[in-house]
Amino acid sequence: MSPLVMNAPPATFHVADLWRGTWMGPSIVRRGGATLHYVGPAPSALPADVIPIPGVLLPGFCDHHTHLQLLPADARTQLLAGGLSRVIDLGGDPDTLAVLAEPDPFGVAVEFAGAFLTAPGGYPSDRAWAPAGSVREVASADDAELAVAEQGAAGASRIKVALHGDAGPTWSDDLLADVVAEARAAGLPVVAHVEGVGQAERAIAAGVDVLSHTPFSEVLPEALVARAVAQGQRWVSTLAIHDPVENAAERAAALANLRAFRTAGGEVLYGSDLGNGEQPLGVHRDELVALAEAGLDETAVLRALVGGFGRGRWKKRLTWMPERPGAIAELTGAVSVAVGDLEDVGA
Repeated sequence: MSPLVMNAPPATFHVADLWRGTWMGPSIVRRGGATLHYVGPAPSALPADVIPIPGVLLPGFCDHHTHLQLLPADARTQLLAGGLSRVIDLGGDPDTLAVLAEPDPFGVAVEFAGAFLTAPGGYPSDRAWAPAGSVREVASADDAELAVAEQGAAGASRIKVALHGDAGPTWSDDLLADVVAEARAAGLPVVAHVEGVGQAERAIAAGVDVLSHTPFSEVLPEALVARAVAQGQRWVSTLAIHDPVENAAERAAALANLRAFRTAGGEVLYGSDLGNGEQPLGVHRDELVALAEAGLDETAVLRALVGGFGRGRWKKRLTWMPERPGAIAELTGAVSVAVGDLEDVGA
């Protein structure tokens, strides 16, 4: 692997297929520094300076809901082999996460939300799995301003709030609005854990940007789902955390809500809640299968994996597969590769 991908020499490549929101067929791409640029369809006769590479290329995949402190120390490297180029940590000690998020050419890119912001005594302050420093209790509007500033100072790119009405106290609507307003003022989107009847409605009413789980405590009314879509809220999938037998009711509610959200035009983000129980270090087959069960086709699943970057993110790391997937579950065969290492792909 080339540690300094920014210094990779310019080169032109031929690839059998390329996904840019749709499959492009045989294509020519050009590397400039750490970015891969689409040139156009491949000609029938390739110029001598074009380097053929096997397989197919896609933008880098992202898991939008992980907890890195609950994973093995070498997880960042293992996640590359599992097909992920980027992960978003949605709850941990901000100082620890700031270190984990430092650029590493041999590991996935990391973005993080910092600590869970929650009501005093609220979820997950009483959970044994919550690492030290991963929960920040907020008791007032002034405290909200300080708590948001603390996460931002550590390098957080978003704010995580907990609204779990079945596991302890939650904020009043006014204090929730204060937290969201402080995050807005800091330029940070708000991601909410919602659990318990009525909590999704509260998050939607407060204008939260992202739900960290597809709501699963109840089947939401059509009008409420439409409101979430209209205000541009995005939902992270995390369907596979619900066991089909032990958590059948929650799984059924989540599937119904995600189908309705997609039908209404909502944007779904792939997320597995990695760190929550035994899961593969990479793209999770069970999550892909559940997304298909919720009605997402291949294009929708790929957009969820890419994370809303239009034609895709083609910087630093890409997704490589030996061939175009024949089924959604085959995306587990993906591998993350550095733009600077394309000459070695498939070797």
